[in-house]
Amino acid sequence: MKGAEILIQGTVQGVGFRPFVYNLAARFAISGSVANTGRGVFIQAAGAELSSFLAALENEPPPLAEILTIEVREAEFAAEPGQFRIIRSDAGQKLSATIPPDIAACKDCYQDFTSPDNFRYKYPFTNCTNCGPRFTIVEGIPYDRQETSMRAFKMCSACQTEYEDPANRRFHAQPNACPACGPQLGWHDQNGQIPCDDPLAKAAAALKDGKVLAIRGLGGFHLAVNALSAEAVQTLRERKGRPAKPLAVMAASLATARKFAQISREDEQLMLSPQCPIVLAPKKQPFLLPENLAPGVRELGIMLPYTPLHHLLFCHDDCPELLVMTSGNLSGIPICTGNDDGVEKLGRVADNFLLHNREIVTRIDDSVVKNVNAKPMVYRRARGYVPSPLVSYWQLPQLIACGGGLKSTFCLARDKQIFPSQHIGDLANLESFEFYLESIRHFKKLLNIDPALAVCDLHPDYMSSRYAQELDLPLYKVQHHHAHAAAVMAEHGISSQVLAIVLDGTGYGTDQTSWGGEILQCSLTEFNRLGHLANFMLPGGDAAAREPWRAALSLLHHSGISRLPETLKAIGGEKIKPVQAMLKNAFNSPLTSSCGRLFDGISSLLGICQQNSYEGQAAVELEYLASQAAVSNWTDELDLYMKKTAPPCGKEINSAKFVKTVLDLIGKGTTVSDVALYFHFMVIDRFSKFAARLAGETGIGQVVLAGGCFQNSLLLQGFIHALRQRGLEPLTGSKIPVNDGGISVGQAVIGGLKYVHSVTDESNQG
Repeated sequence: MKGAEILIQGTVQGVGFRPFVYNLAARFAISGSVANTGRGVFIQAAGAELSSFLAALENEPPPLAEILTIEVREAEFAAEPGQFRIIRSDAGQKLSATIPPDIAACKDCYQDFTSPDNFRYKYPFTNCTNCGPRFTIVEGIPYDRQETSMRAFKMCSACQTEYEDPANRRFHAQPNACPACGPQLGWHDQNGQIPCDDPLAKAAAALKDGKVLAIRGLGGFHLAVNALSAEAVQTLRERKGRPAKPLAVMAASLATARKFAQISREDEQLMLSPQCPIVLAPKKQPFLLPENLAPGVRELGIMLPYTPLHHLLFCHDDCPELLVMTSGNLSGIPICTGNDDGVEKLGRVADNFLLHNREIVTRIDDSVVKNVNAKPMVYRRARGYVPSPLVSYWQLPQLIACGGGLKSTFCLARDKQIFPSQHIGDLANLESFEFYLESIRHFKKLLNIDPALAVCDLHPDYMSSRYAQELDLPLYKVQHHHAHAAAVMAEHGISSQVLAIVLDGTGYGTDQTSWGGEILQCSLTEFNRLGHLANFMLPGGDAAAREPWRAALSLLHHSGISRLPETLKAIGGEKIKPVQAMLKNAFNSPLTSSCGRLFDGISSLLGICQQNSYEGQAAVELEYLASQAAVSNWTDELDLYMKKTAPPCGKEINSAKFVKTVLDLIGKGTTVSDVALYFHFMVIDRFSKFAARLAGETGIGQVVLAGGCFQNSLLLQGFIHALRQRGLEPLTGSKIPVNDGGISVGQAVIGGLKYVHSVTDESNQG
């Protein structure tokens, strides 16, 4: 039979693509077959309406599918006229298919598990081709049941009938299950399983009673408590050793979420999306929740139920309408996934355990997203997004980019696809590093990528850099802040020269000092450092990141100020004097241009935060107080301030003026909130005017804004406004985290293009 062979690549497995093709074939009277292969979906098609069939393939894909390429060629093949078959998947071909991410429960499945006359009524593992587990249960490709952890559950006749019915939305749904044949819940304490008829009812009652509950979910455990109870929240904090870091919550419904947070239209779209991330939304005032839930921040991290288990838990009358849902782990280590592992590690935290017997192949945290200027910015790219690829505007070799140290991710790349990993965390922790290695192995297997080169950070002591050096591959080392800028450039498809303002905690510089307040001119393969925050010392090195008062003392020292403000006197002379001696003798006090440490120091001088119990706490609380002074027209105030100041000259932005102005304002009795906002104005003014001067000198009008400091939305909005006022085009990331979770993408593009250029040069010379 003459017809066409069609190969469709992208996210086309596990999203109902074969049933979609089957039904299209029936619609257009097409004969042939469709199969999942390691390369993608392969179709043989013949019929008078072939051109219409091809057009529908491209224009009407399933909602969760993402088509990257469609290859069509004429072919002859054996097929029965009038028949179209779904054939067994072929794992023997070259593997390069893309597994979809885990997707929130769809409306149809919600109807199934909440309808008393449905045989899946109250079944917490209901799913279909449009929703449910994917990445977290997949062991290999092609995406078929035997390559997932669902192979342990043989489908009953009812499920098998659905699975084989082309008109059913569970047609070839690999995780398909029901109460008769699928995974089950269990109710446990530290001593083992407790027999009960309704584990969800037990869980709801325990939460109502103020208990800490460990819930085994989609990609790992959550620790849950009643978010309306200050006592329950405090119990969780004390047991987990998390004294101040804000806790995420899950609301029973959007209406519930609106009681406690200001949910914009854009926030609502995110919360109801198939990805269903944690959304950072402004707290509703007056704030009706316990103060210990999210202290010192202006946003509440809030999400909606995304699995049937969550929905069914909230259906119980005993269940509070708002639950803390924080990662089920001990401080600094990855989330627990296995039942035994969860009970062992979380036994000191949780009173009870809601477990299930569907194995989690790949652990993954909840994603975190925030709308800034009505545009979503991904802060943590994980569940719902991973392992979907980012489109590369450039052809890349097969490679691995190893990321950084904190908020670590890695990514693999091939052709015009970049595959960032899920959030992994601090690689200085052994368990996190093992998770990192395990995830690399899994990604390489799923994507069948055999890297031809590796890319890493310049920092020689990052575990990711050490790993890269041991791979015995051509290695490209990329400066930290260049990688930050390149990630934003990659998202926008920009290869020309840009200016970049990169503000973050610390990153290893080419001069072997710690950078973090940078103005760069860069392309995707090279950069020049045109300006930076003037260096100051960090007494005690990494200790300064934990104790902001150390940075405050250093800022005073570099400003020539010997008199301590009252906020630092309160620290006590027994701590202060040794650090002052370190500064005087430049002992164990590495130099830095870090904007993150500048924010820490100012937070300390204002008496806001003297001890970081979590990364960035001092800066986060400084932003919170500044936001209280930022009235609706605060950018007008920024404009007035900037009209009064002269453009900077030279290559350095001196922090002494920041420090002296802050102390002067404190001395005049200015409120801490007003001083905090004024400090933001000063930083925005100095850096944006510096960039405007450089734009005039270089003729470059695009300015990338990157680095972890731009998680501060007040700072980001101020920079965007100030740069636009000067006729410049600010560029920010949206799909790629602005923090260190995004640098692996920048590394991939920089290293990949350098490698391509080197190979091209060698070929030309040969």
